[in-house]
Amino acid sequence: MSGRELPLRIHAFQSMGTVDGPGVRAVIFTQGCPLRCACCHNPDTWDPRGGEETDIDTLIRRIERCRPYFGPRGGVTVSGGEPLMQAEALLPLFRRLREKGIHTALDTSGCRLDDAVRALLAETDLVLLDYKYTNDEDYRRYVGMPMAGADRFLACLQEMEKETWLRHVYIPGLNDNDDSLARLQEIGEAHSCVSRIEILPFRRLCLEKYAELGIPFPLADTPEPTAADLTVLREKYPMLFI
Repeated sequence: MSGRELPLRIHAFQSMGTVDGPGVRAVIFTQGCPLRCACCHNPDTWDPRGGEETDIDTLIRRIERCRPYFGPRGGVTVSGGEPLMQAEALLPLFRRLREKGIHTALDTSGCRLDDAVRALLAETDLVLLDYKYTNDEDYRRYVGMPMAGADRFLACLQEMEKETWLRHVYIPGLNDNDDSLARLQEIGEAHSCVSRIEILPFRRLCLEKYAELGIPFPLADTPEPTAADLTVLREKYPMLFI
C-alpha cells in the first residue's frame, strides 16, 4: 500500500458488470451502510465490520485485468453498501483511475455530504444517485433518512455540474402512483446535471439472504411489477429509462 492511502473494506468485486453505469464495468461493492432501505437487496453489506479489507494497489491490479473488456464506454463503478462511508479511502483509488484514463462511477444514496465527499465527487465522472421516493414521509419510513439529504446531495451535483443518473426502484403500492412518477420526472428535468432517469423494477430475489441472516424482509409480501405494468409505465413516461 502506497503513501497515506487507507485500506478499503469491500463486500464483493464483480468483473463484468453491465447494469451499474455505461458499458462493461468492474463493480466494487463496499461494506457498511447506515441506512435500512425497505427494498434493500444486500443486507449482508450493512455491517461495517463485515466483508474483507483490501488495499488500493490490489484493487488496481484487479481492475487492470478487466480493462480490455471496458471498451470505449465502460470503467469502474463503486457501489455498496454505501460507498460514501469510505469516501476518504476511495479518493486515492478514483484519483489513480482518472490518471489511467478509466471512467469512474459512484452509486450512492447521497446520505453523506462533507469535504471528504466533495473531494471524491471532484474525481468522479458519473454519479448514480439512488433517489428512492418523492416525499419526506416515505423517505424517513422506508429509507431511514430525510428526503432533504438526497435533495441537498443532488443540489451539490448540480452545482458541480457532475453528470448524474437518477436511479429509482419502482415498488408496487409505494411509489408506483402517477403523482410520484410525475414528480420524479420533474425533479430530473429541473436539474441539468441529470442525463438519465433509470427505473429499476422491484424484485424479491433477496428473500433467501434475509432468511439466512435471520432478518425479516420488510417488503416480503409486496408483489413484483409485471411486464404489463412496465409496458404501461414506458407508454406514460417515455423519458424514464426502464
